[in-house]
Amino acid sequence: MPERRRLRVGVLASGRGSNFAALVAAARAGDMPADVVVLISDRAESGAVALARTEGVEAVVIPPREHPGREAHDKAVTDALEARRVGLVCLAGYMRILGAGFVEHFRGRLLNIHPALLPAFPGLHAQRQALQHGVRVAGATVHFVDEGTDTGPIVLQAAVPVQPEDTEDTLAARILAEEHRIYAEAVRLFAEGRLEIAGRRVRIKEGA
Repeated sequence: MPERRRLRVGVLASGRGSNFAALVAAARAGDMPADVVVLISDRAESGAVALARTEGVEAVVIPPREHPGREAHDKAVTDALEARRVGLVCLAGYMRILGAGFVEHFRGRLLNIHPALLPAFPGLHAQRQALQHGVRVAGATVHFVDEGTDTGPIVLQAAVPVQPEDTEDTLAARILAEEHRIYAEAVRLFAEGRLEIAGRRVRIKEGA
């Protein structure tokens, strides 16, 4: 039986790039049949770009000022991903809102990681929202991206207990460790062809 071709993954990030680095590490450790082939950022000064160059992963910066308007910028990002034959796109702290055309182009192969147990606390400052609401359990969610804000079908979740003494930073740090773990696991399942979207649900098929 022929060996399955390794999935080519592109990561979009605007910030420090810790989830990007975790995916690169998981791929190189053999934890998933995938390779992170490109990091695309809208900010040349982002930590993710610096990490990509340190790790020997191609870094492509697409500044919004050079492609004014969401559609033009989305097209530049799409063209960069397609030129590198990317089969899965992972958002990792990408701070630009993606247009409907981009989402449709990559539908079913566009993942995001969010630091909350969706559908609770979508959008920005999820850890702050969790603390303000006094929840006892927070966590992280990997989901497919749709046209809404953190509303796509859920792939994996991990729960993190909230401690009485938690601050936004301490809670975020514990959630981040789970983000790194479940994002790599979700990419592995996708690469193995084991994720099936059925409406609002994602079914994880048994492995071969």
